[in-house]
Amino acid sequence: MRSTPANPEPPVSPNMALFELGERADGPPLIAIWGSEKTDSDFQLGTRETGWHQHLRGQIFCIENGLMHVRAGRGSWLLPPNRAGWVPPGMPHTASISGVMSGWNVLVTPEAARALPSDPCVVGVSELMRALVRRAVGWSGQGRLTAAQRRVTAVLLDELRHAPHEPLHLPMPTDRRLLRIARAVLQAPGDARTLDEWAAWAGLSPRSLTRLCRAELGTSFAQWRQQAGLVHALERLARGESVARVADALGYATPSNFIAMFRRAFGESPARYFAHRATTRDGASEALATSMR
Repeated sequence: MRSTPANPEPPVSPNMALFELGERADGPPLIAIWGSEKTDSDFQLGTRETGWHQHLRGQIFCIENGLMHVRAGRGSWLLPPNRAGWVPPGMPHTASISGVMSGWNVLVTPEAARALPSDPCVVGVSELMRALVRRAVGWSGQGRLTAAQRRVTAVLLDELRHAPHEPLHLPMPTDRRLLRIARAVLQAPGDARTLDEWAAWAGLSPRSLTRLCRAELGTSFAQWRQQAGLVHALERLARGESVARVADALGYATPSNFIAMFRRAFGESPARYFAHRATTRDGASEALATSMR
């Protein structure tokens, strides 16, 4: 995993318009942009990778298909469809975008971002949140908001503040011995070596490895390795690989064992997790947003 540069450079085209909006200290507290894979989109998606960069404003982004992998600070976050990623103001980050055809981005002033988490995270997206973002896209060019628009903004910020966090963060250590193990696990997530074997491979005692995991990762080695496996699985499933093939790559005896683990982590099967939400929800969501007028 690459380290964060000391002085990130502004990204070049195609998302220069997004970068410029992210540097606006004036204007509405929220600037919402709907994006697509088209070359003239202010928030261009598709399949691409950004360089390290940062914004004056905080960034909330959601994709409707494909997968986004965001790196920021001491870890990385996976963003599957219909989940929202949050990067606080001024935090350097980079993203790998795979097969994303549509999504949205909301840029939040530092003042408005004070009520939001201080660290990057991934949260669930409610129908109301999505409808409110669609409403906000319509006034992104305004210098001042109407009273009704300010009420919608307040509700959207409240939805974001209380949205449930999803277990899609993979912390990375700084200790060179533990980092060596972490990188090896990410390269071969199906490696079945035990904690004792990994410790010996890195020149550590099992007790030291256990202590380092708790201190640097905030979890046990087994839990971190399972999370690393989920990260790997989500990336491969998003590329269209079969559950059976992914389960085999991760060392599961049967696909059903992998599905059971996935369901424990995310509350639903891989197929449901990646299912595109029915477009009929748009009507119901718009009705909810209309009630805020």
